[in-house]
Order: sequence, then C-alpha cells, then structure tokens
Amino acid sequence: MSKMRVYELAKLLEMNNKDLLALLEKVNVSVKSHMSTIDDDAIQLVEEEIEKSKKKKGPSGKSAPAEAGPEKKALAPKAEKAGGKTPAPAAEEKTPVPAKKTVKVKHGGCVKDLADALGLSAGEAVKKLMGAGMMVPASASLNDDILLTLGDVCGVDVDWSDEAPAAEEKEAAEPKAPAGGKAAPRGLHLKPRSPIVTVMGHVDHGKTSLLDAIRKTHVTAREAGGITQHIGASHVTYNGKEIVFLDTPGHEAFTSMRARGAQCTDIAVLVVAADDGVMPQTIEAINHAKAAGVPIIVAINKMDKPTANPQQVMQELSGYGLVSEAWGGDTVMVEISAKSGKGVDQLLEMISLVAEMQDLKADPAVAPEGVVIEARLDKGQGAVASVIVQQGTLCRGDLILFDSCWGKVRAMFNDAGKNVKQAGPSTAVEIIGLNGVPQPGEHFHQIGSEKEARDYFANLEAERRNAQNNMAVKRMTLEDLYSQVQDGEKPVLNLVIKCDVQGTIEAIVGSLEKLGTEDVGINIVHTAVGRISESDIMLATASNAIVVGFNVRPENSASKLAEKENVQIRLYSIIYEIIDDVKAAMEGLLTPTIKENSLGEAEIRKIFKAPKVGKIAGCRVMKGAIKRGSKVRLVRDGIVIWEGSVASLRREKDEASEVREGFECGMTFTNYQDFREGDVVEAYELVEEKRTL
Repeated sequence: MSKMRVYELAKLLEMNNKDLLALLEKVNVSVKSHMSTIDDDAIQLVEEEIEKSKKKKGPSGKSAPAEAGPEKKALAPKAEKAGGKTPAPAAEEKTPVPAKKTVKVKHGGCVKDLADALGLSAGEAVKKLMGAGMMVPASASLNDDILLTLGDVCGVDVDWSDEAPAAEEKEAAEPKAPAGGKAAPRGLHLKPRSPIVTVMGHVDHGKTSLLDAIRKTHVTAREAGGITQHIGASHVTYNGKEIVFLDTPGHEAFTSMRARGAQCTDIAVLVVAADDGVMPQTIEAINHAKAAGVPIIVAINKMDKPTANPQQVMQELSGYGLVSEAWGGDTVMVEISAKSGKGVDQLLEMISLVAEMQDLKADPAVAPEGVVIEARLDKGQGAVASVIVQQGTLCRGDLILFDSCWGKVRAMFNDAGKNVKQAGPSTAVEIIGLNGVPQPGEHFHQIGSEKEARDYFANLEAERRNAQNNMAVKRMTLEDLYSQVQDGEKPVLNLVIKCDVQGTIEAIVGSLEKLGTEDVGINIVHTAVGRISESDIMLATASNAIVVGFNVRPENSASKLAEKENVQIRLYSIIYEIIDDVKAAMEGLLTPTIKENSLGEAEIRKIFKAPKVGKIAGCRVMKGAIKRGSKVRLVRDGIVIWEGSVASLRREKDEASEVREGFECGMTFTNYQDFREGDVVEAYELVEEKRTL
C-alpha cells in the first residue's frame, strides 16, 4: 500500500493545504498537520468527496441558485415612489433604544486626530489606550483596533468618515498606499505576504553557511553593476514565492526585538550540527522561539560529515519538546548540508508550507508601518536604518516617526543595492533621511507633515514619561503570587534559572516543579550554567519571568537592564531557601524581603605576604567604596567562591575605614586566604524591607 504526505496530495489536486485538511476532517480521516502521511484508502475518500461536490454543482460549475421562498418573496417588493409609503405592521413596533453618540474620523489620521474628535487631549487618549492594553504613541496611524478600543472606553461609536480619499477610489481595483499619507481602513485589502524567517542555533553549527548557500542559489538576480547592500535581511525566491531571511540570526537579537514588542518573525529555523548535537545555545534558541510562540523548523546540518548522526540529534531534541514528525510528533526536521547544498531546497519547501498554514496577510493600502532591523550612522549619508515594512506601502518622500527620531524618506535601497520607489509588506529596505539613529526593534508610523512631526516629537518624550509614571510596566514578582490567587486568578510563575553547576539545576528544577498546585502553576522557561547575562534578562522580560541565580552573579549590564525593565533577580546560595521562598509566596507567608545594597567593587591586582598576617590582597577600587568590616563576596569568572567580611583595610601604611573608587588599598578577609589575582571583591550591605501586597 503506497503512502503520501498531505502537502504532496494537495499539490497533485491543486488545493490549498488548509482546504485539504478540512476535507480530510470531513471524511473522518484524522491527521495532525500538512506533514502527516495518509494511505490509499484516505486518498480514495478524498477523491470521492471531491466528485460528490462536483455533481452537486450545476453545468456551469457553480451551485444552482435556490428559488426564493415565500418569506424572501414577501420582502422583495418595495414601496413605489408614486404609490406612497408602505406602513410597517404595528406588531413589529418596539420601544426605541437610545443610540450611542457616533464620531466620524477621516482616513489616514492619527491618535491625536481621534482625541480631538472625542474632546480629549493627546495624553489622555494615550493613557486610555494604555489602560486597555494598547501601547501606541499619539502619532500612531489610526486603524480599526484603535477606533473600537477608544470608542468602547469613551462610550461612543467611532467610525470612518464616508469621504474616501480620491487616491483610494482611483486605485480600488489594485490598491496601493498613496504618497500623501492617506490610506484605506485596515482589513479592506488584505493580501498574502512573504514569511519572515529567523535562523537560530549554536555557534559554529552553520547558520551563516546555510544563509550563504540559500543566497547563492535562490536570491533574485542583481542588476548589472549593482552593489550588494547589507540591509540586515535577504529576499529569497523559491518556486515563485518570496521568503525573507533575517541576516541577524543570533538569539539575542531575536529576543531583543521580541522584548520590544516587534514580533516581526513568523518562523524560526533552528540549525543543529549532525555531528555535534544539542548545545547550550541550541537550548537557549529553543526557549526563545517557544517563548515567542513562533513555529520551529529544525535544519540538521553537516550531513556531509562521516560522523553525522541525525537520529541522535532527533533523540536529544525530543527531550526539549521538539519531536520529529517522522517519529509521530509535529516538528518539521530536514537533513541538510550547507556545504554541498543537499536538502536546502527541501528546507525552503518546508518553510513555504509552514508559512502557507499560517495564512500570513497584510494590507498594502493602509498607512505604512514597520520595525527597525538595524541602524547605523554613515559618514556620507547620515543616519541609515534598515527596516521591514509590516503594513501598508512605504514610498519615497513619506514622513515617518520612530520612537526616538523622525525623518523624510529621501531614498530607499533593497538588498540588491537597487534604488526603489516603494516597499510593500514583508519588504526589507534601507532608508536614508532620518534626523537620528533609531534602535533595533523600534516601530515606525507614517505622519502627515513636517510641522506635525516636529510638534509630536517635541511632546513625545513628555507624554511617554507621564504615561510610564502613571502606568509603569508591571513584571511578575514572588510577592505578587498570593495577591493574584486572592483575586481569583491562577498565576503562572515563569522562572529563568542560572546556576554554577549542572547538578544543582536538576535539583532545583525537580524541587520547584513539585510545588505546582491547582492555584499556582510553575513554568521553567530556561535553565543554564554561568553568570546571569543580558540575554537572560531579555528572555525574562519577554516571558514575564523571575530570574533565579544560585551561586552566580549578574553582569553589570544585566543588572542595569533588569532595573530598567523591572525584572526581579533573586540570588541564593542555599537551595532550600529558593524552595522556601517560592512556597511561602504561594501561601502568602513570604517574610520581609532582605534587599542587598551594593557598596563597591575592587579587583585584586597583586598578592603580598606578611609575617603573622599571611596573604594580603593588593586591590584597586573600581566602583563605589570598600568599608572596613563590610560584608564581601569573592567572585571568580562570574562564580561566587567565598562570602565573609573585610578583616582589615589599609591605605598605603595607614589603617583606613573606607577606600573610594580610583584608589588602591590592601585588605585581608576573615578566615580566608585562598584568593587569586583577578578575583573581584564585591562589598555590600543587607537592608530589610517589608513585603507589600
């Protein structure tokens, strides 16, 4: 008995994968996805069902129109102009319900315009939208979601004005975004768009080699003499369909964009070396993609090597929830060799199929908006930003506003180095003409005039500051758990766990997972060995998680980012304290928080020996101040090796009570002399803070 995959049958029948899946469900054939295998009996059932549907249709191939019934016929006649009015039956009369006030707004407007129509200030409108869960500035282009949300909050009906822009009427047959900033309401002209793919994986597993192999065979031919522009993305054509690959495949960039709310990635391709298997960054990439909620396609690379073992890779990946469809799971896995090009076409076909199942669409007729991939300051061109257009059509001459700057699009270049006049949805272009350099992940929106742009940008910082002060982003903390349970919610505690050794991770995870109850769920987002990095904080930001560190310290940059993003970092040196804190938080019995205040840091530069004293650490204070008697910890390569206090502190030959930043000193520690050059001395004090619910 022969077998065939669903997507292969769809190709033969010239059907959409979704339609075929629906047809299979209709004939009671159970399949998981377009990658599932079906036998001859199922194929025969599909063919019979198609024949039945054809017979039901008339000679022209369309279903014959049913004759109007007596009820429809009764509704057909209308009152003739000369014959007077047709009275409505008295029985149908009802008590009139007071209608809501209706406010009309013009197409192509922004949030400020809608605020004016509702009699609100721009700041009040932004606050009301934020209260409803929509983070948009006053300069954001209007769409149906904003209209409905602000209308509901204000208790009025908000609708588009009947006056459609002339440009839209002229181009109704083939809509394009007009250069003047006017656009049709969102959703009227939805069209399929290209998928945006991010390639992720461990270092040296072949991410760049894969992108190079794809570009070599499938990138659209460049014009003669064209110079390839590095715009942060590549447009690839496969079987007449375009796929956009982000050229910044690191999971850090992926998470950074997601944490800022960009959500510009549709599919994640996880590259795993067949001769190396799952590695630390592979695990991080899996966790980042899962947290983003995007489908994962696994590319098992380096199949040309004699030591390649794809079965072992599949086995390891199954431990992280990625089970190959060949083993009955739902994860697409493709064996490839970026070096020889083997399997690359099959990978592109799988990407196209997964994109088709997502039914990706965008409206090219609305005001353009999108997200920054990367940006730089060029000596000759000024601020240059690479962006992906997500909605609408960006045209040369458009005025656009970012979170941190604005400008007029003076020129646009695609990845082939060609100067283009417009860019539709899922198109990556490099733009010139901005008055500043935006950050990767920032959104942009179109704005009407330079005067509006200057006014909006002048007030933007103040409005954002006020909004943030009034409604700061609230992240999950242990203190929040019990209060959420009391409010009738079922909170899920997301945790990012970093430890000094792997064995400790297993013990902590095993103990925490046992604490989950019907009232509180516990979800381990990510675990790894080593110091707490910026990547961990970004993952916690995107996943609303708490970072737990055991015998490790956060990097300075990670601490600053955690403070900025309101991410809670809890550090421990005893395992049962972690378990007790989480359990106490779940029961509402959390004891007052002991907050650690950093006093200063010093680096051990040289080690001296003195009679009767022993070893003396010659240090330079790098930050803050070191006080005699203060609590300290010694950190070596990000790992805490000892905790205690300063026994003696000397500045040159004199005893000192305190040594500040920039000065050198000698110090000894209570009952500890196993320190080395390069160790970092962290001085701190403990302050008790009452818990607030």
